[in-house]
Amino acid sequence: MTATSHIARLTAVPAPAVPVARLLIGRPVEEAAETLPRLFNLCRAAQSAAIRLALDLPALPADPAEDIARDHLLRLAVILPRHLGMAPLPLDRAVLVDCPAGPDGLEAWLASGRGAAPLIARLAALFAPGAACADLPPVSDATAMTPAAVDNSVAIRNAAHPLMRAAEARWGRGPVWRVLARVIDLSAPLPAPRRLADGTALVPAARGQYAIRAGAENGRVTGFARTTPTDHLLAPGGVMDRALATLPDPALAPLVLDILDPCAPVTLEESEDA
Repeated sequence: MTATSHIARLTAVPAPAVPVARLLIGRPVEEAAETLPRLFNLCRAAQSAAIRLALDLPALPADPAEDIARDHLLRLAVILPRHLGMAPLPLDRAVLVDCPAGPDGLEAWLASGRGAAPLIARLAALFAPGAACADLPPVSDATAMTPAAVDNSVAIRNAAHPLMRAAEARWGRGPVWRVLARVIDLSAPLPAPRRLADGTALVPAARGQYAIRAGAENGRVTGFARTTPTDHLLAPGGVMDRALATLPDPALAPLVLDILDPCAPVTLEESEDA
């Protein structure tokens, strides 16, 4: 834009939501539990675990941790390096988690070329402190089922890690912090799935925490609701809105979109604010 009286603003517009509740209500509970993960390509194990926990059905052997690790490896080793014009990193969990346990070794690691260090160093060079950042309260039991402006992400799950604290202090809650969280998540213990007093099931997933509340009578589903990390990510005033609002260059928007990683198609639209 050449006009100086207007500022270009990017907005993330999600594709229409799949009418999940309509597809599940009325079905036998076991059929509904088998159907939900088949509706989507991502986080199938987490969705299966969550709906089975919400409906008080026996858990299946499928482990959400395997889906989470696979998603992190692909994004760290292939998807994000390709965005940056880099060669792929080793698609090897043991290699990618080779990072310091605390802040003392951060600088040396970034310069070492070990593991995911080349990717993190490139992001640190592209995004100055405060750029593409979003500082929001973490998702809680009270907000798990409400698509409010909270942080429901892998980064917030690992925010207390010493290396994450050091990255946040230096760059803020932006791309470096969020991508580093995937590295740490590959070796950190995941929160255990749990069921709240109101029946809401909370299960860790590759993008944050997945929540489902479901009811059943006479063996059939009578109510269903879910809130995904993407619902929180795309909430008005949420992480996506704030990251795009502090973006230093609109050309970096597709990279930021892939770092934030919504699990549904999103279109970036440009508007002008006076």
